[in-house]
Amino acid sequence: MPDLLTWFSEPTRRRPLLRLLVAAQVLYVLGVAGAGYATAAFGAHIVLTTAPVDPHDLLYGDFVRLRYSISEVPLELWRAAAPPRRRQGVFVLLAPGPDSTSTAVGVYAAAPRAAAGQVVLRGWVTEVYRHALGLRFNLERYYVPASSALRLEKAGRQHPLRVRVSIAPWGQARIAGVEEELAKTPEPSR
Repeated sequence: MPDLLTWFSEPTRRRPLLRLLVAAQVLYVLGVAGAGYATAAFGAHIVLTTAPVDPHDLLYGDFVRLRYSISEVPLELWRAAAPPRRRQGVFVLLAPGPDSTSTAVGVYAAAPRAAAGQVVLRGWVTEVYRHALGLRFNLERYYVPASSALRLEKAGRQHPLRVRVSIAPWGQARIAGVEEELAKTPEPSR
């Protein structure tokens, strides 16, 4: 039997393999794009409140680093027998709260069943404090046009931002948009 390199050196054997590799790459790119569109189309839409931390990175361009109000939750929301540990994958059960923003109602080690109006967001534990859990969701960076990053950062210092997130039934989450929450102005007294 000839060795493998000589077998592949014949052009008639290389062409189908090359076509297969190119087709696999194209299918992968289309699959990633399709998953993003499917998340927006079929996913549950929630709103989270946040404040940006840092608007610019020299290597990646302008983005807003987001820290959500659900990024640190009370330890009483932990719903598992074993204590939580750092880098542990978790599932955060979210329910609509005031002003249509979602709030955490439980943090689970295994995927819980969501009731009507509730959604489950996957994340992981970054820190375990005495009375709280630090969480991340892979939704902490939002890339924006160059001119709007500083505007969002300044607005976030004055009041929380509203982040629209789509969560697909299979667990993938994507940021659909970041908007400024209009500051509530007190009504003039008469």
